[in-house]
Amino acid sequence: MHKAKVAVLISGGGTNMAALLYASRAPQCPFEIVLVASNNPEAGGLKLAAAEGVPTYALPHKGMARADHDMAMDAAIRASGAEYVALAGYMRILTAEFVSGWAGRMVNIHPSLLPKYKGLHTHERAIEAGDSHGGVTVHLVTPELDDGPILGQTPVAIIPGDTAESLAGRVLFAEHQLYARCLAELVTRPYRADWLLARVSQLAAALPEAEARESHGSPAWSIKGGKFFAYFSDRHHGEPHIALLVKTSGQDEMNALIDADPDAWFRPAYYGASGWAGLILNRADVDWDQVSDWLARSWRAVAPKKLTKLMDAADQF
Repeated sequence: MHKAKVAVLISGGGTNMAALLYASRAPQCPFEIVLVASNNPEAGGLKLAAAEGVPTYALPHKGMARADHDMAMDAAIRASGAEYVALAGYMRILTAEFVSGWAGRMVNIHPSLLPKYKGLHTHERAIEAGDSHGGVTVHLVTPELDDGPILGQTPVAIIPGDTAESLAGRVLFAEHQLYARCLAELVTRPYRADWLLARVSQLAAALPEAEARESHGSPAWSIKGGKFFAYFSDRHHGEPHIALLVKTSGQDEMNALIDADPDAWFRPAYYGASGWAGLILNRADVDWDQVSDWLARSWRAVAPKKLTKLMDAADQF
C-alpha cells in the first residue's frame, strides 16, 4: 500500500501532530509523517517527534520577512519528500505563494464549526453567542484565512457552565479523532474509483451535448444520441488500473503514447484493438489538464461537425 508522505507544521506542544503520528503507526494507515517543522525551536512537539524518530526542522521567524521564512519552510518540506502538509497549531499566517504551491495538498484543523468563528478565541465566541455546540473543522488551506473547502466536522456540545477552557478540552478530543480520519480520506482520493469517477464526470459534463451513459455496465460518456467519446475503467478484465479510455487516431499514436510514458498510458483489453488508449488515473500526480485535454480531443473525434464548429468558434474567444 502506498503511504502518502506528510509534513506537519507546529508552533507549540503539537498534540494534533502527536495524534497524526500515532495514527500513522497503524498498519493500514495510508499516510506517514516524514517531517515535523516549526517556527519555534522550543516547541514541545519537536522533542516528541525527535524521540519518536521523526526528522525535525526549526527556523525562528523573528527578524525574517514573512515571504523569506515561508520560502525556507517550503524548501525544508520539499526536501523531506512530503506530498502533503498538515498544519497542527502552526501560528503563522502563510503567504499566498506558499499556500498556492500546495493547493489541494495542505490541510488545517480549526476549533470551530466553520464558517462560524474564523480566527482566534473560538470557544469564547461560541459560548457568548449561546450556541448549543462548538466543534472542530478540518479543511483544505487556501490563501483566505480559515476559508478552504471543508473535509470534515465534529460538533461538541456546550454544557451549562462551560468556560472556554473546559470546552476547549473536550474539543481537543474531537480534534484528535477527526484530523487523522480526514487526512486519510484526502490522501487516498487519488487512488479511489469513486473520487476519480466524480472528477472525470465533472470534466466530461462540461463538453457540449455530452451525456453520461453506461456501456456494458460501466460509466461512459457520449454525444447526446450519438457515439461514445470516453469510458471509465475500474480495473476491468483483471487490469490493475483505474483509467479513462480515450480515442486516439489509431494504433501508431496509441503505441507512441505508451512508449513515451508507460506509467501514464496502457493498451486496454478489447478497446485497444480499436485505438482506444487507457490514461491511468490511480497514480500520484495525475495531470488533470492532460485528462481534460484528452477528453476534449476524444469528444472532437466523434462529435458531428456542427458541434465541432461551435467549439472552434468558442475557442477563438
